[in-house]
Amino acid sequence: MPIDRQILLLPGSLRAGSVNETVLRTAAAVARATEGVATSYYTGLAGLPHFNPDLDLDPLPEPVAGLRAAIEAADALLICTPEYAGTLPGAFKNLLDWTVGGTEIADKPAAWINAAGAGRGLGAEAALRTVLGYTGAAVVEEACVRVPLARGDVGADGLVADPLVRDRIGEVLVRLAATG
Repeated sequence: MPIDRQILLLPGSLRAGSVNETVLRTAAAVARATEGVATSYYTGLAGLPHFNPDLDLDPLPEPVAGLRAAIEAADALLICTPEYAGTLPGAFKNLLDWTVGGTEIADKPAAWINAAGAGRGLGAEAALRTVLGYTGAAVVEEACVRVPLARGDVGADGLVADPLVRDRIGEVLVRLAATG
């Protein structure tokens, strides 16, 4: 049996039931049926302290140590974040700020799914590309996709029901898992 590539799913929204969370929860469901791919879902976004360089030293604040350990344990990262005011939401930018001082994300394959509607989310994509460049992450371009999703596309189980969208998410997982 092939060894699973572990992909850490990083949500950029604090909103329960957000479309971005739906995409990542669907990715986890699709991964369970995808040979060679396993996922874990990062749930600590709300618990991270505000970034402060004075705290970015050993011992790290516990939530930051947990974040960095989750990144270290993963083979790749998959992000799905909304765009607020033309850029990343503050809480998610804070998460990324905590990764700059560590080495866990360096050369780690990373990609994102943009679930925003037409003409939206481009500022978040640009900010992700910039910040991930500073962290040293290896952006996997062919795994960075737009999959516009409306709330009506979410099934009663809280997952994306459309088989074409699920297939597209599966393709992202396979591309990301094939790196590194």
